[in-house]
Amino acid sequence: MNSHDVKDDPFCNLRHNMVSSQIRSRGISNQRLLKVMQSIPRHLFVPRYLQKSAYDDHALPLDSGQTISQPYMVALMTEALCLQADDKVLEIGTGSGYQTAILASLARSVFTVERLRSLSHMAEKNLRALGYDNIHFLIGDGTLGLPDKAPYNCIIATGSLPQLPESLLAQLDENGILVAPVGGRSLQKLLCVKRIGTKVEKHDLGGCQFVPLIGQNGWSS
Repeated sequence: MNSHDVKDDPFCNLRHNMVSSQIRSRGISNQRLLKVMQSIPRHLFVPRYLQKSAYDDHALPLDSGQTISQPYMVALMTEALCLQADDKVLEIGTGSGYQTAILASLARSVFTVERLRSLSHMAEKNLRALGYDNIHFLIGDGTLGLPDKAPYNCIIATGSLPQLPESLLAQLDENGILVAPVGGRSLQKLLCVKRIGTKVEKHDLGGCQFVPLIGQNGWSS
């Protein structure tokens, strides 16, 4: 796990307050995750003019109509994955790379797919600068997954899907977990799906609002 929490970081107190008041207080208890979220400089993953708002309790806009998710939602989705240090993870929707950084700090390797070339390049530049070397960046239709690198212990979708694609479920390893917002364009349910043999076990983690994932198994536009 990379550590970026240094004494001269002016955002250090904001980051610790974020974890204490927004995440731990709402029931997130995974200690590895809490430590990582106290360490990663979220302000480096938002536009410069929004850096002072990077640790606020809401999503923030990125280029091309995309967003960086609310810190609590990032924590909720990550904790649901039950990540282990040796896991291989597929992330659908790299965005600015903040969620990617958290995954890469908790797992062995991350394959992250982004439709928008500009976002993928920005995320890769930031994450390489922070010292991450266990992330594989790809540009393409993430709703198809990445079958040539399957199976994955965990799959996470950072945008909404109209339904759970069978192709993604097929890329889960035995006892693998998929977390994704599924439903309409404006409101979804956050689903946690565990593959057990040929069956899947679904849990509803609550309502949410994510930007749509555009692609063959996602939204058309």
